[in-house]
Order: sequence, then C-alpha cells, then structure tokens
Amino acid sequence: MAKKKCVAMLLAGGQGSRLGVLTGKIAKPAVPYGGKYRIIDFPLSNCINSGIDTVGILTQYKPLELNDYVGSGKPWDLDRTGGGVHILPPYQGQKGGDWYTGTANAIYQNLEFIERYDPEFVLILSGDHIYKMDYSDMIKQHVKTNAACTISVLKVPFEEASRFGIMNADENGKIYEFEEKPKNPKSNLASMGIYVFSFDKLKKYLCLDAENKDSSNDFGKDIIPMMLNAKENMMVYKFNDYWKDVGTVDSLWEANLDLLNPKIDLNLSDKKWRIYSRPDNFPPQYIDGESKVENSLVTDGCEVYGNLDYSILFENVTVEKGAAVEYSLVMPGAVIKEGAKVKYAIVAENAVIEQNASVGQEPTAENAEDWGITVIGANITVGKNAVIRSKQMIVEDVAEGEKR
Repeated sequence: MAKKKCVAMLLAGGQGSRLGVLTGKIAKPAVPYGGKYRIIDFPLSNCINSGIDTVGILTQYKPLELNDYVGSGKPWDLDRTGGGVHILPPYQGQKGGDWYTGTANAIYQNLEFIERYDPEFVLILSGDHIYKMDYSDMIKQHVKTNAACTISVLKVPFEEASRFGIMNADENGKIYEFEEKPKNPKSNLASMGIYVFSFDKLKKYLCLDAENKDSSNDFGKDIIPMMLNAKENMMVYKFNDYWKDVGTVDSLWEANLDLLNPKIDLNLSDKKWRIYSRPDNFPPQYIDGESKVENSLVTDGCEVYGNLDYSILFENVTVEKGAAVEYSLVMPGAVIKEGAKVKYAIVAENAVIEQNASVGQEPTAENAEDWGITVIGANITVGKNAVIRSKQMIVEDVAEGEKR
C-alpha cells in the first residue's frame, strides 16, 4: 500500500440524539443542509481541497443512508485505488470486537487501517460541523512547531466559553491546560474537535488508553489530558472563519439560515474551494408569477405557488397556492398544501402539511421563555386545520383539526 503523508479519520458514528426526530432513521452527518448538501459534504470536500485523498469514515448509528450517500466517494474525487474513501463500521476480529465506546476507541479499533498507509500524520475530524478549512495549513504549523498534537480552536465570546472545551495556551500557542465546559473560563479558545496527531504519538496514547479500564475512551476527556500530563508538545491552531456545530435543532436551523445572511460569507459556490455533493437530477425549480419569494433559497425540482420569506426549500419541495413559509427549512420531497402556514420550523423529508394547517410560531415577548423551533419528522402528515405550536417535535401523524 502506498505510503501517505496524512490519513484523515472522520468520526460519523454519533447518534445525534439532540436532533431528535431528524436523526431517527439516519446518522447525523447524513442530515440535509443548505438546499442540496449533507453535513458530511463539508469535511469530505475540505479533505480533497486540502490535498488529503485517504479518508476513513467511522460509522455506527443508522449508517445505511450515509453509506449509500458516500458510496465510492466519486462526487468528492475520493474514488481512488491508492487511498480514497473507506467506510469503517465496528467489526468482529480474532481478539473480539465491540461497538465503538468513544471517539478514541473508534480510532483505536481502526489502527490497522491507518497502518496500511504508514502516515506521518493523522487528521481527526467530526462529521457534524459546517465550515470551510484548509487542513494543509494546520499540518504545516504542526510540522513547524514539532507538535505531538495540534488542536484547532476558535475564539468564542467569553460569556459563551463555558459551553465548550477550552484550551488554555501560552503566547506561543502551546497548550498547558484543557478544561471541559469550565464555569470560570481562563481563555476563550474553544476546541473545534479537529486534531492533527503525529501518528507514532497517537498510536502510543490510544494503546495506553485502551489498557485503562476506567477510561471513557474519549479524545477530549482522556487522550488530550493524558498527553498534557505527560508533557507532550501540544499546540493550538487558531481558525478565524465561519464554523458551526450543528448538533442541535436550533444550531442546524441557524446554520442553514446563515446562508441567507449577507453578513456571513460561506460562499458554497466558490470555485477555489468548492463544497461537493452527490447530485440529483431534478428539473429546474418553478416559481409561479403570482407567488412572493423574498430572501430565500429554492433548490432544483421545487414548485412554488405560495409565498416564501427567509426560508430554504430543499430539492423537490412543493409549496401550494395560498401557503406561506417563513424562517423555515423544508427538506427534500416535502409538500406544503394550500393555505398552510409554516413559521420558524424544520419540515423533514417527504412530510406533508395539509390544507390550512399551522406549524410553528414566531417569537414574541409573551412566549419568549417557551419558544423554540418546531420540527416535523420525515414522512409525517399534519392534518387539515391542525395547529402545531412552537418548540414541538412531531414524531407521528397529526389528525385533522388536532392541536399540539
């Protein structure tokens, strides 16, 4: 097997329980994003744009749709004989095997895969972040500083720092302490869950971690603290562009609508740093002359006869006459029937909102404490004249006229 300078390992096995019904049947990285993408398109595109052509995708929870979507890796130019993309589910070996017990254990169980390429460096990525990043710059810094591990960080507002794993580093970027969600943060350098390891160091500490029966086998909780305690050279890599963890309903909704915000430059059509996806061959969208469409993104295959404002319609969505969609995401194949109102909501794939139904509410001073994004699950039907309030997670059909 040809030797590689760097192999990427993409952690895509998490259940995504905070996304509720949206990940009821699919892994979180396969969740649709931005009209025609899936979340996993971002790290895969970043890899090939950064010159990394060997990627292991570690799957576990509901992997079927993700496996089908990634396939041979052709849309990302990762269908290669000497490398390419590889799906790595947990497997039974001669010494036994088990579900991945944590992020570190998932990599540990696939050390044989990495060793096939004898890389100098291993890049560890998460499958639930939206961002564009040149990993080769991070690897260059890793080499220059002779680091055992380099961790990508993002400056966050100090008042939000207690929500993140925080890296405390000196003026040269050398990490001296890691704090998981500190109550009184000393710094605002939040870990992005993106690591570059020198492979010999990674292998050493994964094996030590595997021998510790009390370990939770997690990079943040176990591997990073163990390496710091051993006085390894750990460095931060400061990233200062757009990055969003889309692990919750609210953050997924926000990250999609960020595409409509002129102050945020994600530029998914940038020819110098394209985000690739698996194409579907739908006809061009049709927008009726009497409909009103403002500040919205309408993808191929959509038919719009009603009104849209600050919303994203994914592929093959229908919005009938007299229907209104505001501040919402409507995922592939969904139908919004005549007179229906959808506000501050996520309508999942192939759901049907029947005539004159009302889904979601806008935030007001009166409902501020109880307000949230409403989610309609995939293949769900919301009956005629039904009313679904804000912050509801609908996992079964709603009868005609029913109120939730």
